[in-house]
Amino acid sequence: MTTSPDHVDSREDLAAFVRSLRRRHTEDGSSWENAALPSFLEALAAWIDDADGWYSNTARELPAGGDWTFFARALQAATVYE
Repeated sequence: MTTSPDHVDSREDLAAFVRSLRRRHTEDGSSWENAALPSFLEALAAWIDDADGWYSNTARELPAGGDWTFFARALQAATVYE
């Protein structure tokens, strides 16, 4: 089970990580700053906008070749996928 974003190296790892987030939300979502979907999505967009700062502050390099289209398609698909 992948519970750290630093250990996501494949599509399967990403799916496992998302499932671990869902489990953690089910167990203790009330402790999340953004427990409701609207605030979660707004925080996600804000973090994406500011990601270069986070990477710089943590002495990491922003991945230039990230597959942003895959992530966007996954988010969109989740609105209708059963």
